[in-house]
Amino acid sequence: MSNVDATLKAALEIDGATAAALVDYDSGMCLGQAGGGTLDLDVAAAGNTDVVRAQLRTLQRLGLPEGVEDILITLGSQIHLIRLIQSPSGQGLFLYVVLNKDRSNLAMARRQLTSLERDLRI
Repeated sequence: MSNVDATLKAALEIDGATAAALVDYDSGMCLGQAGGGTLDLDVAAAGNTDVVRAQLRTLQRLGLPEGVEDILITLGSQIHLIRLIQSPSGQGLFLYVVLNKDRSNLAMARRQLTSLERDLRI
């Protein structure tokens, strides 16, 4: 079991991770954040909330019964990974991690983030 701060600290230990946040996509608010440097994680949380909501609406309109596991946004030098929390206590939340594209392994990052999400207790 892991709390929010420990989970975010562990997320920053993923190879290439530069920022991490736990976000409530009902409100768009950060419940916790780590790293970031010059990246404003509050702005990123609000913007990525729009992305999550749009994806959920689209799946509903398509009548697809499956839920979103994660959303990947690639930039020239970064990968932004959004992992929706699957546990009942985490409904309406997602983990957000920013990775340096040159220093990360996407498959390993997804695997580690899934493990962190599974162990998170809110």
